[in-house]
Amino acid sequence: MEKELIIDVNSTEVSIALLDDHRLIELNKEQNNGRFSVGDVYIGKVKRIMPALNAAFVDIGDQKDAFIHYLDLGLSFKALDYFTRQLPQSRNHTALYSGIKLGDILEKEGKISDILKPGQFLITQIVKEPISTKGSRLTSEISIAGRNMVLLPFADKVSISQKITSKEEKSRLERLVYSILPKNYGVIIRTVAEGKRAAVLDGELKSLIKKWESSWQMIARAKPPQLLFTENSRTTTILRDLLNDSFSSIHVNDEAVYNEIKEYISVISPGQEKILKIYKAGEPIFDHFEVNKQIRSSFGRVVPIKQGAYLIIEHTEALHVIDVNSGIRAKNGSDQEQNAFDVNMNAATEIARQLRLRDMGGIIVVDFIDMESNDNKNKLFKKMQELMESDRAKHNILPITKFGLMQITRQRVRPATEINTTEVCPTCKGSGKIASSLLIDEAIERELAYYVKEMKLKKFVLKVNPILYAYLIKGLLSIKTKWKNKYRCRLKLESSGELAVLEYKWYNENGELLGG
Repeated sequence: MEKELIIDVNSTEVSIALLDDHRLIELNKEQNNGRFSVGDVYIGKVKRIMPALNAAFVDIGDQKDAFIHYLDLGLSFKALDYFTRQLPQSRNHTALYSGIKLGDILEKEGKISDILKPGQFLITQIVKEPISTKGSRLTSEISIAGRNMVLLPFADKVSISQKITSKEEKSRLERLVYSILPKNYGVIIRTVAEGKRAAVLDGELKSLIKKWESSWQMIARAKPPQLLFTENSRTTTILRDLLNDSFSSIHVNDEAVYNEIKEYISVISPGQEKILKIYKAGEPIFDHFEVNKQIRSSFGRVVPIKQGAYLIIEHTEALHVIDVNSGIRAKNGSDQEQNAFDVNMNAATEIARQLRLRDMGGIIVVDFIDMESNDNKNKLFKKMQELMESDRAKHNILPITKFGLMQITRQRVRPATEINTTEVCPTCKGSGKIASSLLIDEAIERELAYYVKEMKLKKFVLKVNPILYAYLIKGLLSIKTKWKNKYRCRLKLESSGELAVLEYKWYNENGELLGG
């Protein structure tokens, strides 16, 4: 399958659409407003200790204080805390860091009140963005992700992805990384590092270490709360995790972002820069690639699937609920069990897409159509597992219960994407009620009289729906003709399919809209 990345850059946000065979499967929006994002590293100040929760609230500059649990401080927190305290007095930061002993680890059953005090400075990293009424979730186990590895300051071990199955390759990578790894650094080797040359891994390791060490001067002079450094932008993060030979093209409509991506691709995947293209056509980029059309059809409360069936998706504070409905499929065919199975299998494909598209996290409950056959239930369960394999978020799927419910938990690190695909009715203005159609000509005439007598205008263009247009020009002595004679004005009537049945708009002779 070919993958395309469409990037729409404007003054307030960067929107990133991932297409798989021209079908929208992921949509990310990165705000240009200093938003608190996963991976950002801050030096914050402890505000309150909560002994009952064994946790603390930390000021990182957001309106809502962030939250850190004792277990999220990390085994090497004492080393990190010592480094933070000593850095302002140290003249040789490198010697201070390499001289720290990592042996004194944090007890798993300890109390946070023995470790943290109000007003204490704390180096933290966001692991969950602010969601609803909750602030960011933090950790003090800092990790800096790259294409082939994840750097872990204040660690001394090399871990290798379990997806690398070759023992020889695991051994090669372990020996190689240990040979180039400085003191007091650990590394997690990612799956994509398999087969990579020493020079590539060495270069990436040095760049990750440089990113961490460049923050030391800021820590030494910091006046918390203060941002130390950020993860890559959402665009480069997606490229870091997904870019491979299946990508056919990346389109972006901004010169600066184009150059940023080109430089990043040249580092992580030399030779693939040719798939990057800058978009300069007049039509909006999301319209050109039909992304907006797919957004409108995919983000509503009701999502259509194959052959008349549909999903109803509801979001609550505690969980997300997805109801599968057979729709007109219920009328087709006599085999109810087979019909239910077919609809459920089609629904599973769309549900897996919706989870990624909306970035739905936490608990998801899916109410499938009831099936009697345990074999069909198992097939549906396995199908859902297969469809979710490509999902980068951690997740767990439970078998279907006897009530036909499937429970899914999916890692929630940022609020679910919600896009309002509805519009206020231009005729009723959202009230649900419209004026009687028998009185519409009276309403229009009252406005015409106001413009002629009060505004002293004599030339008009009136745009109406084609149905109302036909009504106003019907007959030899039409309503339009009566108005022209009565008010001694020049009135031009135009038909517009964009207007609702009883909607109309007035324009002056220069084409300017009257009355707002």
